[in-house]
Amino acid sequence: MTQEETQNIKETQLVDALSERYLAYALSTIVDRALPDVRDGLKPVHRRLLYAMRQLKLDPHSGFKKCARVVGDVIGKYHPHGDVAVYEAMVRLAQDFAVRYPLVDGQGNFGNIDGDRAAAMRYTEARLTEVALMLMDGLEDNAVDFCKTYDGEDEEPVVMPAAIPNLLANGSSGIAVGMATNIPPHNMEELCDALLYLIRHPTATSTQLTDFVLGPDFPTGGILIENKETIAAAYETGRGTFRVRAKWEKEDLGHGQYQIVITEIPYQVQKSDLITHIAKLLSEKKLPLLNDIRDESSDVVRIVLEPKSRTVPAEQVMEHLFKFTDLQINFNMNLNVLDADRTPKVMGLKEVLSAFLTHRDQVVVRCSEYRLDKVLRRMEIVQGLLITFLNLDRIIEIIRNEDEPKPVMQAEFNLSDVQAEAILNTKLRSLRKLDEQALNTEYADLKEEKAKLEALLSSEGQRADVIAGQLKALKKTFGKNTVLGARRTELQAAPVVVEVPLEAMVEKEPITVVLSKLGWIRALKGQVALNDLKFKDGDGLWLSLQAYTTDNIMLFASNGRFYTLLGAKITGGRGFGEPLRLSIDLPEDAQILEMHVYKPDEKWLVAAERGKGFIVDAADTMAQTRSGKIILNVPEGERAALCKPVTGNSVAIIGTNRKMLIFKTEEIPQMTRGFGVILQRYQEAKISDVKFFNMEEGLSFPSGNGIRIEHNLTPWIARRATVGKIPPVGFPRSNKF
Repeated sequence: MTQEETQNIKETQLVDALSERYLAYALSTIVDRALPDVRDGLKPVHRRLLYAMRQLKLDPHSGFKKCARVVGDVIGKYHPHGDVAVYEAMVRLAQDFAVRYPLVDGQGNFGNIDGDRAAAMRYTEARLTEVALMLMDGLEDNAVDFCKTYDGEDEEPVVMPAAIPNLLANGSSGIAVGMATNIPPHNMEELCDALLYLIRHPTATSTQLTDFVLGPDFPTGGILIENKETIAAAYETGRGTFRVRAKWEKEDLGHGQYQIVITEIPYQVQKSDLITHIAKLLSEKKLPLLNDIRDESSDVVRIVLEPKSRTVPAEQVMEHLFKFTDLQINFNMNLNVLDADRTPKVMGLKEVLSAFLTHRDQVVVRCSEYRLDKVLRRMEIVQGLLITFLNLDRIIEIIRNEDEPKPVMQAEFNLSDVQAEAILNTKLRSLRKLDEQALNTEYADLKEEKAKLEALLSSEGQRADVIAGQLKALKKTFGKNTVLGARRTELQAAPVVVEVPLEAMVEKEPITVVLSKLGWIRALKGQVALNDLKFKDGDGLWLSLQAYTTDNIMLFASNGRFYTLLGAKITGGRGFGEPLRLSIDLPEDAQILEMHVYKPDEKWLVAAERGKGFIVDAADTMAQTRSGKIILNVPEGERAALCKPVTGNSVAIIGTNRKMLIFKTEEIPQMTRGFGVILQRYQEAKISDVKFFNMEEGLSFPSGNGIRIEHNLTPWIARRATVGKIPPVGFPRSNKF
């Protein structure tokens, strides 16, 4: 290394060097790749593609050219990046399901809504569309600045003149370093109406403009389900989420049967992936309302859904599918764009439209200045031609006799350099055709045009009128009564949530739920003989009940909590089932005391060992989580003892001290949670059993080999919270009713 090279070495921290280079990379990604310009709505690759096609004269009325030729010109002259990326950008501009108003007219396989890729660029051909020409209208009139291409050999436009509001019309998406953009497409007529209103009312807000821009208009249609307030809030800030649903219809098959047909799917959802995902959910039995799905699509979308039951309304089937599949998506709008100074910024609707109008005003000014310059130059030449007409013989003589006729003519007739040059360049054949009247008429017309152009340049109001006229013409071309301009995405208010009943979600089948002493649970189909059940060694039957797969099974544990299990989710009857603690968070020291089918109109008595308890509505016991729902507060060192249904006007309670007490049911308070009140008072004993009955029917209990009914209950009737007396003769020694 030479001494001079050593002197040029600068010491710097690695973190500083990395930061500097990474920042440069980030800025390059943001400005030159990912974010569109607010004025023409294009990224550099799209702008260069369109300009290269224009240079190749691929207008809508000419023939097609191979896409490989276009891509070659783009990467060779304007965009020094990979050919694959450039071709993919070109393909997207030609896909009518990806771009609302296509800018490229493709011939050949350009992919489809199923997600199939386009054919190789050597097989496909393309040309520009009328919309693309509108974007570039004015390039030949100095409407925008040009800059050198990357190699300095050519020039390219910095931005397109953009006679259409392309940013919102076609939308854009991109991911840069630390920021992203996601702009939905919109309807051209609605954008024109909003722009016209903004011209007349410059102080209008984004919310007011949403009276015209009703929401996104996706090329694949679908249904936008958002309230106007939500849409307005999103356009005010430039950020928001739009819910988009598939469009469907119900086809009657007769005899009460029907099928559902999807005719439009949400934007950017690939049809093949959507069907594959739904089919997978079907095979995994996660879509209990659906029986089958078929794709009958041709050039139009037609996805047929076959419901499992004809008794379930189509609306409920679709609500279930909207919840679990991409038949409903959230489109997250992020209006992050580059402003006129090439600075990234999230803009609201008004800012975007105002930026477009400002750009159009500048384009009108530059085009008018360009035309004015042409008019002034032509006026100067016409003046010279009039002088020529009046002195034609003398001018011919000067040209014939003088070695340098130009300065002689200028001196003799007071001609400018431009006039003299124009006269000398005029062919003799043309000189004989000079007509003074025609020249005077042309000069008058030019003078009138000059006055109009000067007035236009000096009047902002006149320029606004010109822009308004252009927008009205644009609105007429892309109105909602045209094929391309018709709104495709329907607008609906946010739907009311349709609760799908449990019976519709699960096929209703009878089951026998069995819980063993060691806490293993299983559900056997139909009614089974409990004596035939097999258990693990050392285990046995603890609780059982008859239910349906659609029932909620309620479990009350000794920790005072209720747990809820759906019958259909309890493991099948093969083997010994599975541990209950895999389904609920049941502590190791807790035990299930009661198991029953949930019925919201029932009431239950819950009580602790020391005799405190209360009545609770079944509706208040439903648990939503694995951890259950605490109902009975159990004092430390104590456990919940029982859970009994309330079925009569009187209650009999007995403790381990073999004292029985009878009192009215109404003496027990009804609560939603707590310790409760004393049901029976004990010294050293605990609660043993409780039974509700109707006093007029008497109290029944097992006695010997039969059932005994005691009608004379006066000795045991007392107030709640008393001790009670020894039960009738013959009452079971187990102290159980």
